[in-house]
Amino acid sequence: MSGRDEIFKDGAAFSDAFEFDAKVAGVFPDMIRRSVPGYDALERLTGLAAAEFAAEGTRCYDLGCSLGGASFAVVDAVEASGGIPGFEVIAVDNSKAMIAGLEARLAHRGTGGVPVNVVLADVLDVEISRASVVVLNYTLQFVSVERRECLLERVFDGLVPGGALILTEKIVFGEQRTDSLVSALHDAFKRANGYSDLEIAGKRAALEDVLIPETSEAHEVRLKGVGFYIVAKWFQALNFASFLAVKDKS
Repeated sequence: MSGRDEIFKDGAAFSDAFEFDAKVAGVFPDMIRRSVPGYDALERLTGLAAAEFAAEGTRCYDLGCSLGGASFAVVDAVEASGGIPGFEVIAVDNSKAMIAGLEARLAHRGTGGVPVNVVLADVLDVEISRASVVVLNYTLQFVSVERRECLLERVFDGLVPGGALILTEKIVFGEQRTDSLVSALHDAFKRANGYSDLEIAGKRAALEDVLIPETSEAHEVRLKGVGFYIVAKWFQALNFASFLAVKDKS
């Protein structure tokens, strides 16, 4: 069961870079819901969209799956649609703590008729094939900027014709006044969810140089550049945006 996120309560972690370790895994559901506006709505939409693109005998890759929130959303949506023969989910993360937590959740709740295969690996090293859906929710932002295009090219190549990528990221706006305004609103969101200014500052310091956000335009240009036929920013809440990118059927 998830605990309450108090990792930065005393400011002791200010000098430590953020890691997805056992401490974070233990409070991750609480942390992400109190920190990321629109998280629950986007998770449900991820499942619904995945169910629309999922096809018989194909896979959904959840890259950077953490505790499997998106994976379970996909499973639930596919099962609610009546099921898809031969469809499976491949859940990938490089954090041993997150993978252990996901395996515990799988043992507790199961997945019905949709297999979920858990893989401990770096998303940059995973072979992607026969995918009708790939989910990259809050993951690309932790990949070095110079390697992001290579990863997206591998995703594109691994998708079947008509397959889709769901990419969700923290973004910046590229204009100081706008970035300052939206950042202040994001801080207000976190305060309203019970975080103190000390906790907000502590997490910001820990994520500096670890999470590197880009503009929506940069993401859209890159997605089109690797070959996606449709690129749509289909969801945004403050400085978090999601893109739906579709491969041509031909």
